[in-house]
Amino acid sequence: QVQLVESGGGSVEPGGSLLLSCAASGVTTAWYCMGWFRQAPGKQREPVAHIYAVNGQTLYADSVKGRFTISRNNAKKTTYLQMNNLKPDDTAMYYCATRIPCYGVRSLQDSYNIGGQGTQVTVSS
Repeated sequence: QVQLVESGGGSVEPGGSLLLSCAASGVTTAWYCMGWFRQAPGKQREPVAHIYAVNGQTLYADSVKGRFTISRNNAKKTTYLQMNNLKPDDTAMYYCATRIPCYGVRSLQDSYNIGGQGTQVTVSS
């Protein structure tokens, strides 16, 4: 069974940066994708970024392109989300998720399994 543990959330001012991490355990195949999702109070959960473990192929939501970077360390089964130039609209609970098996990131609407408890990101002045 796959288990995911997110960390790295916090409170920052607009324009600040945060690095989120997601440590996965129980992944027994190389053919998987990892994703970050977020949910703000009163809003639906939305995809933020996805990454294909095999070759690092990425996909981003338009709202975070140019500001967020998703990356992975396959040896550590850890996925990262570097968030720069944060805006108040980025305030949300951020969740890590897996898609197994996965052979590439094709759509932000692909189905993923949310596995962690989430980490809170708050952007305010």
